[in-house]
Amino acid sequence: MGRGKIEIKRIENANSRQVTFSKRRAGLLKKAQELAILCDAEVAVIIFSNTGKLFEFSSSGMKHTLSRYNRCIESSETPIDGHKAEKQEHEEVDNLRDEITTLQMKQLQLLGKDLTGLGFKELQNLEQQLNEGLLLVKEKKEQLLMEQLEQSRVQEQRAMLENETLRRQVSELRCLFPPVDCPLPAYLEYCSLEKKKVGIRIPDVICNSEIERGDSDTTLHLGLPSHVYCKRKEAERDTHSNDSRSQMGLL
Repeated sequence: MGRGKIEIKRIENANSRQVTFSKRRAGLLKKAQELAILCDAEVAVIIFSNTGKLFEFSSSGMKHTLSRYNRCIESSETPIDGHKAEKQEHEEVDNLRDEITTLQMKQLQLLGKDLTGLGFKELQNLEQQLNEGLLLVKEKKEQLLMEQLEQSRVQEQRAMLENETLRRQVSELRCLFPPVDCPLPAYLEYCSLEKKKVGIRIPDVICNSEIERGDSDTTLHLGLPSHVYCKRKEAERDTHSNDSRSQMGLL
């Protein structure tokens, strides 16, 4: 008589389940070894018992077989992933093209072009958008003008402060260095003495006429201010007049 057919289900008895596991595990590992030898195949078997114990068999080494298995899985998944990525890229490109077309159409409508397919409500919405945009542009323009005006005011105040500082510095320098009458050079004193000896009087018109016409070349050449030069001339005239009077008195 042949063996009866065993029903494939979980064995409830723990001892029977353990005995069956040991027998069938040994048979499975034996069959795997025979398959590798007979067919020159790379076979690997990994078994974990219900208690967590590991049993394994590999005809070419478990690490080598697992690395080969991972490479095969990656190579088989890569074309699928590449196809999906390419499909997504095409979809994104199509979406971007549609968005660009829509934006170009809106731009033309805002410029008052390509309004043939618009209804009354759409035209009203477009008019409202244009009015709102115009108000925003005017506000921005006014803001820029106010900022420029404020900058001009600040620059003007700075210039006024700088001018006031310069005036103050000039006044301080004038106080530190007051004007001083410079003595006549030696050759001028010699000329005046010679004129006194000869009795030549310098007319009053010379100094006055030189000052009236602004002829200051002599004073600039001598390094003297104009008022000092005139004072010198007046003193010389007084000296000459006194000498002439004394001479007339003696006569």
